[in-house]
Amino acid sequence: MRFRRSLTAFAVGAALAAAAFAQQEKKPAGKPAMDEKAMMEAWQKAGTPGEAHKALEPMVGTWDTKVSSWMSPGAEPMVSTGTSENKWILGNRFIEQRYEGTFMDQPFSGIGYTGYDNIKKKYIGSWMDSMGTSMMIQTGKADASGKAMTFTGMMDAPRAVPAMPRPLLVVAAAIPATWVPCGEGGSD
Repeated sequence: MRFRRSLTAFAVGAALAAAAFAQQEKKPAGKPAMDEKAMMEAWQKAGTPGEAHKALEPMVGTWDTKVSSWMSPGAEPMVSTGTSENKWILGNRFIEQRYEGTFMDQPFSGIGYTGYDNIKKKYIGSWMDSMGTSMMIQTGKADASGKAMTFTGMMDAPRAVPAMPRPLLVVAAAIPATWVPCGEGGSD
């Protein structure tokens, strides 16, 4: 009987000590940097298309394209044609571009996405096509009128020497759009 009382007293004491220790280990919860409601409002604001997205509207549609490419300064351009189908996706957050045509007398297709990042306050884009395995990532800004956007991005190009990323200037949302490849280091 004595053993039982001792065992019970020990168990009760251990439970009380464990509870006291657990209370000590709990640190007072500090106020979160942002309450849940404010955090949700910030996410909703960041995820809601606005005026910068509306400025992309002129890009939407199906376009017959004519692409002139110069392989060196002063050379005659190579001209190719195609069709670009551009449509809003993901609730007017991005424009998806699907391109089909030719380049260097070969079938050519590409897919691009263009949008506006409300957090970074920049236009953003990506491009991939059937001529390579690289993806070009671009960032851009609108001019004062908001009707033309200038993007710069890097795109790897094969050469006799190891491939170096090349900057690319893209003026979009102004029809016709202009793509200008720059030389090494963006010098031209």
